[in-house]
Amino acid sequence: MTRRNPDLLCSDGNRGERIDAISETAVMVNRAFFDSGGFMTDHPAGYFQRIGAGRYRPTRHAGGAWSDNELHMAPVAGAIADAIEQFIGSRASRSMTVARLSFDILGMLPATEFDVDVRVIRRGRTIELLEAIMASDGRPAVVTRAWLLAHYDTSEVAGGQAHRLPHPDTLTVGHLTGDWPGGYISSLDVRYCGEPSPGRGQAWVSTDIDLIDGQQASDLARFVGLVDTANGVAVRQSPTNWIFPNVDLTIHLHRQPRGRWVGLDTSVTFGSEGHGLTSTILHDLNGPVGMAEQILTVRPRS
Repeated sequence: MTRRNPDLLCSDGNRGERIDAISETAVMVNRAFFDSGGFMTDHPAGYFQRIGAGRYRPTRHAGGAWSDNELHMAPVAGAIADAIEQFIGSRASRSMTVARLSFDILGMLPATEFDVDVRVIRRGRTIELLEAIMASDGRPAVVTRAWLLAHYDTSEVAGGQAHRLPHPDTLTVGHLTGDWPGGYISSLDVRYCGEPSPGRGQAWVSTDIDLIDGQQASDLARFVGLVDTANGVAVRQSPTNWIFPNVDLTIHLHRQPRGRWVGLDTSVTFGSEGHGLTSTILHDLNGPVGMAEQILTVRPRS
């Protein structure tokens, strides 16, 4: 296997050929589950339908990459962010914005309807902490905490950000479906920047699929709904031989994201004791907006 430079930075060129260390094929998702007439619907317009206050019904576009009967964490995180913003909009805390989101994933995310219940943990005028619990069939599946911080004009001291990624319009259209199955992965528009190597990749991702069917989601919720893709854009080992799902996702933002594109400057580390870490600098078209971290459980496929 030819090893590429893991520190390769993105340049204003086309995406290179995918590395030979990554499998060109992936286990195909069983579409019959999504067409079985259960909770999953074949409605093409969104990842979810909002069917009540804090209640969501997934469509086949939200299908997961590790199993054909679960949801992908990326759109689920977006739906939770949407529920948090709906809660913020009804309260005085709407004068603050989300600066950090931490998602603890308690287990498989069943492909069924789910509820998101949001409450205040720490009330304040300039700093506030919220908690959102996603539950499916009454069982908690994701516990999220969100720090809200007040607005101040700090433009005169702003600095320290990483370099911007090249604009996605200058890059060749790519895909992740060679490595990953699932409705969510197949819904993405992917633009790789430069040539990825095992554990190192830079890519833009976006989608034409609405987060919530027939409703306008915020820039933040749409952005958050794509971030978990990071664990799949810089694959260190083929997912046909190894599994490495993340059990959390933490997003820190130093400014609010804008627009439909999410830039992922991602590095993946595997340790020697079954643990891994996916670290990502997050971008929108105006530059870096924050960081994301995902802790991984790494094991060979049985």
